[in-house]
This record gives sequence, C-alpha cells and structure tokens, in this order.
Amino acid sequence: MKNLIALIFAVFSSLAFAQPYQLSPSAPQDKPLPATLAQKQKLDAAIQPLVKQARASYPDAKRRFLAGLPQGEAFFVTASLNDQSGLTERVFIAVQRVEGNTISGKVASDILLVKGYKAGDAYSLPEAEIIDWLISKPDGSEEGNLVGKFLDTYHL
Repeated sequence: MKNLIALIFAVFSSLAFAQPYQLSPSAPQDKPLPATLAQKQKLDAAIQPLVKQARASYPDAKRRFLAGLPQGEAFFVTASLNDQSGLTERVFIAVQRVEGNTISGKVASDILLVKGYKAGDAYSLPEAEIIDWLISKPDGSEEGNLVGKFLDTYHL
C-alpha cells in the first residue's frame, strides 16, 4: 500500500462539511485516480506545464478573491496532503483567506488515502505549493482547474 499514491481532484458533490458557499448540482464530479509510484511520476511530468500555467494565472484569481467574488462563486486551490507513512493525496482546499503568501481554508475533498486529515479540516499552505486553482460558478461551470480538466481525459 505504501507505493500507492492517490491523486484526488475534488468531489464537489460529496463535500462533507458545512459550506459557506452553495455549489451547483451540475458542478463537475470528482474522479479519484489511484496510481502507483511509477504512474504518479509519469503523471507529474505530464501536468507540469499545466501547474506552471496555473501558478502564473493564480495572482489574478487571488486578486479577484480578495476583492470579493460574486455571490455563489467559491475559490479553491489544489494541494498535496502528505502523511507520516509517505503517502500523498491531492485535494481541493476551499479558500477562506489569503494573508501574505499563505492560503488558509478547509479540506474540501473526501480523504481516501492519507491519514490524519478529513474533509472540513482547517489547512494552510504557502502559495508556492499550489498545484492548481478553481473558481466554481453558481451554474456549475468553473474557471481555472487546468490540471483537473486535463485529468478528466488522462489515462494512466
């Protein structure tokens, strides 16, 4: 099990905590993607250009979040959670605030692999560690989520 890495990219419909936002029932569904270590390394190489692009476009999304998103929109970043046994799981963090270079929010994905985390837990990370960002719209559409959209079509 230690060589199994879970790559999880948001299950909006199964958020397991009280939310300060309402997501549309038509928001995209999560598709957990379990992977071996070798598959994870191949995937990491494949998404690297998208991660770079997401990080480059993050400052504008951050600016809009800090200015106040329209009612019904929610801001998320994708982050990697790691546990003491060396397992990694990528999850969405529902952003509640950004102060300096630190993003704070709540884990917004069901945790399937790593230990010590659960949906709804408070979590903070440096901006330099984001993998992707996403703004969910009231109609179920989304802005950003470059890596997540790529993963919807990626086959290990």
